[in-house]
Amino acid sequence: MLSAGIWAPQELQFMVLPFQRLLMPPFLKGCDEILFLDSILRRFLWHHKPRQTISSWREESPVGLGRGHMPVLIDEKIDNLLETTSRSFYPTLKYLPKKTRGQIGLLYLLARVADTIADTKVGETALLLEHLKVYNDVVQGRGGELPDFSELAALQTNEHEAELLRNVPLVVDGLSVYEQGDKERILECLEVIVGGQILDLERFGTANEGGTVSALPTDVELDDYAFRVAGCVGVFWSKMSLAHLMKLNPEDEALFMERGIRFGKALQMINILRDIPEDLRFGRCYIPQSSLNEIGLSPEDLLDDQNLETFRPLYNRYLDLTNEHLEAATAYIRMIPETQFRLKASCMLPVLVGQRTVTLLREGNILNSDERIKVTRDEMKTYARKLLRALLIPGGVRRLLEKNKDKS
Repeated sequence: MLSAGIWAPQELQFMVLPFQRLLMPPFLKGCDEILFLDSILRRFLWHHKPRQTISSWREESPVGLGRGHMPVLIDEKIDNLLETTSRSFYPTLKYLPKKTRGQIGLLYLLARVADTIADTKVGETALLLEHLKVYNDVVQGRGGELPDFSELAALQTNEHEAELLRNVPLVVDGLSVYEQGDKERILECLEVIVGGQILDLERFGTANEGGTVSALPTDVELDDYAFRVAGCVGVFWSKMSLAHLMKLNPEDEALFMERGIRFGKALQMINILRDIPEDLRFGRCYIPQSSLNEIGLSPEDLLDDQNLETFRPLYNRYLDLTNEHLEAATAYIRMIPETQFRLKASCMLPVLVGQRTVTLLREGNILNSDERIKVTRDEMKTYARKLLRALLIPGGVRRLLEKNKDKS
């Protein structure tokens, strides 16, 4: 199912770029799905492989030209788990630089296991917390045995997620394939992600509809949450890039890492600010209680869109913070060498769509659950074309990011 459409000249294959997809809700949120017209992507990648032969291009091609399917990760079984739990993310892994795609895919799968545990909407919170903690301890090498996930698998409404829980040992064994440095980078990021999930369960309990709404206490907890679920992925992405794809001096490395953290936080803040009605429905408010107190509102008041006028100044303040993070993300992209076309492209699209989403959020009724605010498919295809042109023209990346940013 992955292969036939990718090389068919008259078919459109829409794709989600891996950095953004790593930041999808609820534990790794990012912008809304970034649809990438495959014909544009193929032209882009072909133009930027000038020193490759036809045979080497075939080696990296996901399919076609007489070549059979090659695993992205370790083997077909674990690839199948990745494919079925994230149909959009899986094929785009093949367009990442070969030196990092497997590690990124495995981190996604390890984190997806933890997310599936934490996001189970039935069952006791204490049981989910125990399973989550034991799972992480085993993966981190702190001893113990993996829990029996069979009962939890039976509670899943998504059969693919149930199958993932039935094959957790296989996913964990995937770590043995990679060198110690990559393994440490994967585990470091997973530790932070799971820590964020544990905090969420402890604060809010299971994600059940109805009941009371709880809010984060202050901006300190909000910033910590944004780091745990997304900023840490910016660290992982940056460390993998520096280990395998690019070099910077020590001072610039520290700056690159700092900007990578803010890149992840930007994407997370966009989702928090876009998903307020949905989060409230499950009893979770990520707008801090202390900030709501300043304007005389409670978390429950955000369920009524008649309170939008009172809420809007505070909301705009958080949009301004998101814009500051996005500025750091654009500076991050400028630090990527011009020769790293795949890496630069995979970072640019989330920023472009994020910038546009911030503009839309300033204009829409963000407390109305029926008014889903997101970038349209046509806009996303336009961004894909603009990105291609920007990467081919000197100075094009800087001009496109500057022109596209929120002007409020």
